[in-house]
Amino acid sequence: MSVDGLEQDRRRVVVEADGGSRGNPGPAAYGAVLKDAVTGEVIAEDGTAIGVATNNVAEYSGLIAGLRMAAELVPDAEIEVRLDSKLVVEQMSGRWKIKHPDMVPLAAEATRLAPPDTTYTWVPREQNSHADRLANEALDGIRSGVTLGGGLSDPEPDSLIEELESPAEAPASIQAQTRGWSASTSTPTTLVLVRHGVTVHTAEKRFSGGLASANPGLSDEGRAQVRATAEWLAPLAERVDAVVASPVRRTLESAEILAEVLGKAVEVEPGFAEMEFGRWDGLTFTEVAERFKDDLDAWLGSLDVAAGGGESFRTVEQRVLEGLQRVLDAHAGKTVVVVSHVTPIKTLVAHAVDAPLESVFRMELSPASVTVVSFFLGGRDGTEPRASMRMYNALPPGNDAFASGVRW
Repeated sequence: MSVDGLEQDRRRVVVEADGGSRGNPGPAAYGAVLKDAVTGEVIAEDGTAIGVATNNVAEYSGLIAGLRMAAELVPDAEIEVRLDSKLVVEQMSGRWKIKHPDMVPLAAEATRLAPPDTTYTWVPREQNSHADRLANEALDGIRSGVTLGGGLSDPEPDSLIEELESPAEAPASIQAQTRGWSASTSTPTTLVLVRHGVTVHTAEKRFSGGLASANPGLSDEGRAQVRATAEWLAPLAERVDAVVASPVRRTLESAEILAEVLGKAVEVEPGFAEMEFGRWDGLTFTEVAERFKDDLDAWLGSLDVAAGGGESFRTVEQRVLEGLQRVLDAHAGKTVVVVSHVTPIKTLVAHAVDAPLESVFRMELSPASVTVVSFFLGGRDGTEPRASMRMYNALPPGNDAFASGVRW
């Protein structure tokens, strides 16, 4: 393409993709990574389970996921796809015919997403370890969905602080509803949601629930992660009204670190505890699949089935939203740091953006990450909360303490 008669180079990106099936066919998942071809920086990554499928279907699904990320995030880029599947590379390059009926629609979708000059390169399996890891994490129930990396922009280290310090304004639709109200009804209550740092269960990819769980504390790495986040948020200390934590050990330990840096006391809100996993607690995804296969199959993708006899997503949603209302009532118009877990934070995000609860299956949340939502009062009686999400899954840039934690 050209600008004012001058030739402009297209951005070049690399898609690394993989997929796997434990059983072939069996439980399957894919992994896909979108990288800048020049710097190697990760733009986005996706690891998602796809149910029961073959290896080939999973590999094509990873390719499609990578091409979809490229189409959405860098639509004008030149793409090189790297796969360790000789079959997919040769078929997408047009050198091998596609004979299996399951592959035909998948190859057609990949072709639709790929620019005409997309190239396909076979790489040895050891050179495709990033995508392979994402697929295995999805199979183990550790992650699901797309995570954005830093390759879209180069923000200054304090960009999050600048964003949080800027005054929040209600969306236009909410402003229209609140005309003529007193100022207090349109002042937002802002929740700075922080996930706890890693524990030994995180590192070992084990189910780790709420108060009824084995309740491990933070590891040394987890404490370092939370302290880095606390120091990142330190410039906001004067604006923070309170630090509120789930009563679970790992969140209380995280909250104590944050509260020390911010100069606040810790308040406890039981509604923000993690989902209870019942008899699955402390087990890996693979162990649960081996011991409780029927129960796991019923739970995967369900909102109403209780995990291991513990809690369902619907049950967690109800108590999380009850806890939210208590915090909004106690800290109206203030900024509150809330230290919680994966499921409650994703539930709050889904609620804030008015998305169906099913959207929690499509979110990824890193340890010690920061998510920000502002709640405004809506409705003519001034009691109905409306929300705006300002930030999701942000981490302090350039901090080595997050090097391994980002993977979970």
